[in-house]
This record gives sequence, C-alpha cells and structure tokens, in this order.
Amino acid sequence: MFVSFFPRPKLFFLSAILWTALAMAFWYGFAGNLIPQSGPGGVGVEIFWSPLSLWFDLYFAICVAIFAGGWMVFAPHPWALWSILGSALILFTSYFQVQVSVAINTWYGPFYDLVQAALSKSKPVTVEQFYSELSTFAGIALVAVVVGVMTRFFVSHYIFRWRTAMNDFYIANWPQLRTIEGASQRVQEDTMRFATTMEGLGVNLISAVLTLLAFLPVLVRLSSNVTALPLVGSIPYPLVFAAVIWSVLGTGVLALIGIRLPGIEFFNQRVEAAYRKELVLGEDDTARADPPTVTELFGAIRRNYFRLYLNFMYFNVGRIVYLQTDVIFPYILLGPTIIAGKITLGSMNQILNAFTQVRTSFQYLINSWSTIVELISIYQRLRGFEAKIGGEPLPAIEMRSEPKPL
Repeated sequence: MFVSFFPRPKLFFLSAILWTALAMAFWYGFAGNLIPQSGPGGVGVEIFWSPLSLWFDLYFAICVAIFAGGWMVFAPHPWALWSILGSALILFTSYFQVQVSVAINTWYGPFYDLVQAALSKSKPVTVEQFYSELSTFAGIALVAVVVGVMTRFFVSHYIFRWRTAMNDFYIANWPQLRTIEGASQRVQEDTMRFATTMEGLGVNLISAVLTLLAFLPVLVRLSSNVTALPLVGSIPYPLVFAAVIWSVLGTGVLALIGIRLPGIEFFNQRVEAAYRKELVLGEDDTARADPPTVTELFGAIRRNYFRLYLNFMYFNVGRIVYLQTDVIFPYILLGPTIIAGKITLGSMNQILNAFTQVRTSFQYLINSWSTIVELISIYQRLRGFEAKIGGEPLPAIEMRSEPKPL
C-alpha cells in the first residue's frame, strides 16, 4: 500500500512529522518575525498577498525543497515526485483553505455589527457600506473557489498515481497473490478505494489539525467576554475547555458503539467477492453458478448485510443524537453572555464560527467514522496481500469465517 508509493514509508512519515515540527518551531521562533505585521491586518483578499503571507509561502517552498531533495538522494523512488511533492502541495492547499476560513471569520465581525447597527438604527448605515461588505466576502469566496477547483483536479491525478503504483506493485507479485481469496477484486477495486479513501481522510485530518492551530488562538481572543459556563461556573478559557470535553466525550462514546463495524465490513467484502467470482466463472463454465450454489452465496451476503445494518443502527442512533445536540450546544454555553448583553451580534457570530471550527476539528473521528470503518476493512484485505509478498503469516481475520461476536 504505502511502500509502492512512498520511499521507506515508516521512516519517511516519521521524518516528515519531525521535519514539520522543526520547521514550525523555527518559523514561530525566528523566521516568522523577520517581516513584522503592519497593523491589525485587512479583512478582504489582501491578507493572502500581504508581505508576511508571501514570506510564509516562500518559507514553505524552501522547507519542502530541502526535505524532498534529501529523500530523493537518500532513498530514490520512482514515485517520489508525486508522493513527496504532491503530498506537500496538498498540505499547502489545505493550509490555504484554512486561511480562507479565518478570513471569512474575520469578515463576520464588521459585517454583522453593520447589520446590527442598521436594524437597531444605532448609527447610520448606507447601502454602499452594506454592499461593500458583501463584495469583500465575494472576493474571499472567489479565491476559495479557484483554489478549491484546482486542488480537486490535482488530487484526482494524485489518487490515480497512487493507485497505479499499488497496481504495478501487486501485479509484479501476482504469482504469489493469485491464490488469496478475492485476489482480483483486491487488485482491481480495493487499490482504487484505498487510495481514494486514504487521501480523503488524510486531507481532512490535516485540515482538522491546521484548523485547530488557526482557530484556537482566535477562539481564546474572541471569548474574553465569556468568563463562565452554565453549571460549571468560572474557569480559564471556558469555550476551549467546553469544546475539548464535548468532542472527546462524543468521540469516545461513538467509537465504543461502532467498534465491531470494521470487522463486519471486512467480511462484507469477502462474501461479495465470493459471489462475484462464482458468477464470473459461470459465464464460461455451465457447471458453475448453479442455483443452489448462488443461493447459498447470496444468503451469506444477506446475513452479513443484515448484521451490518443492525450495528450501523446502533451507531447512527448515537451519532444523530450527538450531532443534533451539537447544533444548540454553543448557544447553551453563550446563553448567559447573550442575555447579559456582553457581546454584539458580530462578536457572537465570530465566536460561534470559531467555536464550531475548533469543535469540528476535535470531532474528526466522529465525522469520519463511517469512512474510517471502510478504510480499515480495505487495509485488512490489502494487508493480507503484503503479508503474502513478505512471506509473513496472514492476519488472523483472514482465518475467520465470521466476525467476532459481541
């Protein structure tokens, strides 16, 4: 999976994490201070090409060039350009899209304060001022659309290159792999699904981490007027504390409810592969795919799907209840502050958006759990391939005929 696309994967990812930490420490400790910020900063698209932003873009490119050059010399790999530089580009566009979210959150303040002033008639507001604020948002949104479209186009090619690398690797070892259950499906379908799912989860994880880093300071700054929480009372950084506890609690409960889903999904792929194989063989051999055999194989599919539906029902009850409660949770926290009139409409919307961004980042597992279940099942199937190539024993799940009971 990874060895076909990345050079020496375990060492590569460890070095990438360490290099990223070192680059961030150097940026915040020294490089980021070389160009001082001029004033409080703008609200529109000009923040993307401010001197500090352009300096960060150049700094990022230099760090990537050093890291990629080192790996291309240390461990040359035929897919290094795509796996290293392509991953770096996806990382940068994820960072840029987070900055777009920060820019929109900054825009919320003056815009909603303007709306409040117009509705309450506390100060004169002209039509030109109103539409000027909307045009500011349109500029930010236009940048987001262009970057988003180009990113998706590049990511599509990135995914196909990863699938190609896995396909070539497994086909080169096909004589060893052809005897494994569902070998053709694992090469043709699972490689595609793994690359697509892994990329999606990876980008979302990076975005969640970057969003957390960007919005935690914003939430701390904006929530200076929120000094206490209902039932809890006065504590330091109350909204940050509430976001962490609420997200960790939800993640833990839902992970416990959905603990059986990866194994059931694995067996779902197994019974589907057996059914498909029998039908394919029946196209050329009249002795295969007879009604009793097909009925038995489809019965196994039905049993496994019904088991999957039942377990997803438990999971969805918990997930939907949590997410619906999640909608009103920030308003519950801000209730005393809103009633006391300590914040304006603009500040409230900035706080709500920043709180939602932080909370959603911590809820990465909750929002991605169904996809993670699918990825784990695909990984288990492809892991059996790589164990066979390496002469290792097959994973224990390959030896079982049914998922583990509760």
